[in-house]
Amino acid sequence: MFEKSLYDLIRGLRNHKGNEKEYIQNCLKECRSEIRNQDMDVKATALLKLIYLEMLGHDMSWASFHVLEVMSSAKYHQKRVGYLGAVQSFRPDTEVLMLATNLLKKDLSATAPTIISLPIGALPHIITPSLALSVLADLLPRLSHSHPSIRKKTIVTLYRLALVYPETLRAAWPKIKERLMDKNEDPSVTAAIINVVCELGWRRPSDFLPLAPRLFELLVEGNNNWMAIKLIKLFATLTPLEPRLVRKLLPPLTDLIRTTPAMSLLYECINGIIQGGILGDGEDFSAREEIASLCVSKLRGMISVGGDPNLKYVALLAFNKIVVTHPFLVAQQEDVILECIDSEDITIRIKALDLVQGMVSSENLLSIVSRLMRQLKASSSALEQQSDHRKSDPETDSSDETSAAAGRKERSKDKPPPLPEDYTVDVIGRILHMCSHDNYASLLDFDWYLDVLTQLVRIAPAPRTRDLDTENSTQAKYLVADISERVGNEIRNVAVKVEAVRPAALQAAELIITRLFRVTSESATSHPAISGALKPIAYIAGEYAFQLSSPDDTLNHLLHLLPRIQNPEILATCLQTVIKLFAFVAGDDRAPWTAERKSSMSLLMARVVHVLEPLALHPYLEVQERAVEFIELLKLTAEAASGQTPTTDDIHQDPPLLLTQAIPSMFNGWQLKSVSYGAQKNVPMPEGLDLDEPIHPNLGSLLSQADSLMLPIQEDDEFDAYYNNKPPATSISSEPAILRLADTPEEVSGSYQQAGEESYLDPDIVARRKAERMERNRDDPFYILESGRSGGTSTPIHNILQRENGPDLDIDAIPIMKLDLADVDTNGGSSSKQQPTSRPKPRQKVVVAADESLGGSGLSTPRYESENNSDNLAKSRAKKLKQSLLQVDSSHLNTLDLDASSNSHLGAAYDPEKQQQDEAEMAQAMKEVQRLRLEMQRAKERIHVAQGVPAEGIVVKRKKPKKPAKVEGDEVGEAAGGEAVTKVKKKKKAVVPEGGEAPAEGEGAVKAKKKKVKKMAEIVDS
Repeated sequence: MFEKSLYDLIRGLRNHKGNEKEYIQNCLKECRSEIRNQDMDVKATALLKLIYLEMLGHDMSWASFHVLEVMSSAKYHQKRVGYLGAVQSFRPDTEVLMLATNLLKKDLSATAPTIISLPIGALPHIITPSLALSVLADLLPRLSHSHPSIRKKTIVTLYRLALVYPETLRAAWPKIKERLMDKNEDPSVTAAIINVVCELGWRRPSDFLPLAPRLFELLVEGNNNWMAIKLIKLFATLTPLEPRLVRKLLPPLTDLIRTTPAMSLLYECINGIIQGGILGDGEDFSAREEIASLCVSKLRGMISVGGDPNLKYVALLAFNKIVVTHPFLVAQQEDVILECIDSEDITIRIKALDLVQGMVSSENLLSIVSRLMRQLKASSSALEQQSDHRKSDPETDSSDETSAAAGRKERSKDKPPPLPEDYTVDVIGRILHMCSHDNYASLLDFDWYLDVLTQLVRIAPAPRTRDLDTENSTQAKYLVADISERVGNEIRNVAVKVEAVRPAALQAAELIITRLFRVTSESATSHPAISGALKPIAYIAGEYAFQLSSPDDTLNHLLHLLPRIQNPEILATCLQTVIKLFAFVAGDDRAPWTAERKSSMSLLMARVVHVLEPLALHPYLEVQERAVEFIELLKLTAEAASGQTPTTDDIHQDPPLLLTQAIPSMFNGWQLKSVSYGAQKNVPMPEGLDLDEPIHPNLGSLLSQADSLMLPIQEDDEFDAYYNNKPPATSISSEPAILRLADTPEEVSGSYQQAGEESYLDPDIVARRKAERMERNRDDPFYILESGRSGGTSTPIHNILQRENGPDLDIDAIPIMKLDLADVDTNGGSSSKQQPTSRPKPRQKVVVAADESLGGSGLSTPRYESENNSDNLAKSRAKKLKQSLLQVDSSHLNTLDLDASSNSHLGAAYDPEKQQQDEAEMAQAMKEVQRLRLEMQRAKERIHVAQGVPAEGIVVKRKKPKKPAKVEGDEVGEAAGGEAVTKVKKKKKAVVPEGGEAPAEGEGAVKAKKKKVKKMAEIVDS
């Protein structure tokens, strides 16, 4: 009478803010008592409150039996609450679900549509294979119900049953097909059937190919956009099986694309055309090109018109699929696609990058990479400003904190925020892939590419640290080179493959090493060299040392960096490079062996030995081995150099052979070339080579001793001060003057299409490129130099004229005659009107060496494959097969044949009556098996009788748990053999031998019981 309703519960919950938990516990106690009430209204109200609390996260599985009670109510409003509780709380493992089967079958057979809708709506949430088998016979007649809503709900429910019990489809498909073919069927029922057919179509499209005429009719005549989307998806799976559908579908799809205002339908039409292969190979080339141009124009409108990021994303998805078959059409939309690269949404940027990577060519490579480089340069500048602010923040006073924050906010309004590190790494990797694709087929200017790589080394994020576990569980942290090493590898590949630009590559390598040296030497503390590009850069510096502009400075810089390198692999490569550079610097056999050279070589060898000595105890075996070898070799060479007297005016002395021939000969041999990817796998393994054999039998103890040794701390000494603290004027690779300009504003080009190199290259790189360009174009008569610099005064022709005619010759004073050739007709008058057309100078051809490979190895550079190609589509489709959105494994539907006329057992039609007959036969067979088992037991007992068992027979009973028998004195007799026979349990009937006479008590008879028992014991005759 005074129970709370659901509205009272909600009001009370809102009134007890801050104390909701205690209030909910009190309400749960009330619901527990109310739901046990015999009044069905009170029980239903309590259940409704429990459903609300279950939505808030409180368990109500304990009330499952009470839910079943409310479901069985005759009143509709109470039954509806019960079914709602079942949907919320019942699970496939709920125990009372077995008791609900008859109730569901009863409600499915009701006459009122409102009652029928309740079990139909609840079954998809609580269905199990056994429950589906039980209610299928009652659910199938609902497909012929007079109400369209019942038919629609039944079709959707049958699909849910098919996910757990596939035989449902074989039984229901004839009636579903009949409903689909009926032209007078309600549109809602037809839409539900199309929905189910679309879900089944991508699993077994061949089963639904006969429905193509009816589906096409619905596509043309239907006005439902949602059903049209489903039909287009279904036709996309049918067209690969029936290519003639392509010609049939082109007119309606083209009309939909041109006329529909719905963006969802527009995208699905385009997506269906792509996935259905309509844009692929076909007979009608003009029609395919027309539909492809229409799709591209509509996708361009989705990107450019409006600012909806969802439309941009799906348009880029479609562009990624079209670029596989029509890259030239997508390349024409380069302007809108490149705008998406600068989008604020990071997902749109990534999809735009995928698209740009697929449509890159030699014509647009420069503009695409330049735009990406400007984006990276702006992000790098923002990161540097943030780091500067962090350094200056501790020095600011608390009173100026607000004003400083406001100032930073104002400065950051015009500049974009820094990009995420993962995105930066991804963009750099894509730049490298686009430029090096197909053995640099799209790259025309290698000098520009080397400058871009130099800038990328500066922009690339610092590598992350990783723990290296040794065999003795000793952890040594070293830096893992990530994207910066890939950039360095590109510089190395260009230097190895393109011989024409090898000097420029060596110049870039010197610039990178010099910058690392400057960064590490300017810091007060020992700053580690963490650039992963140092390994390939050091390799080309040592391999092509003869092309370095200043090998002495490069050697000094590497000696300074060696103690600061933490990655052992980079350290091993730099060790080798140091010795190569030393061999080149000191191995000149044509230079005289003077006292100055002797002293400089001695100091250089002493410094190299001093730097390498701590590395002889390095825990990394490769570094340790190289350091020890080079130290001993240099010590031996130093002894030879000290014993060799210098050259004087009277006596000529040659340099030591160790210095000029022995050490250089270690690195003079065959030129190393690039090897294609996978070529190493084709090298046969030599006979007798065991890769599993340990290098040393006592390797474990040697490593443990090496781990216990402590490395000495590298401190600055006279060698470091002598070689690294030289005056700036004497260094050839000193800092350029442009770097000493404080806060030089960057020049921003006003070009709409492409900004200048100043927007993404550092000032020193821009200045060097400008100087090289001026030097290259100095003698070009068609090149206009800057104002204030006369082009004629710097040419060799001007120098010759000045030398032959003296300084009084004034070239500018020579009169210039106006020569009019309009009236001169040397070729009949026709050629006089033709104006000579200026052709651009042919670009210098650069030969890119191919990768060397053995027979059977693959290509060195894999071709670009879009993420939406057929292989990836197959993989994604395989993933979709495993799990549906309903979290049910539906892969078994792939082998289900809907054809009832098939001769195979999978094609047999489902008959509920036949299934019940089969179940009855199975029960009869089980009874027969039980009878045979009892007969076998009788035969076994006959054998026991022959071995001394009483002739009157024994009782054969089922095996049950044994209980201690009670023995009474008046119920025990003595048998002939002297064996006592105990009283039979109460549920067993007395044993009567043949002849009808009861035996005497002393003859071992079992006392008969008058009480009626449920099971009759059987007597085995002797």
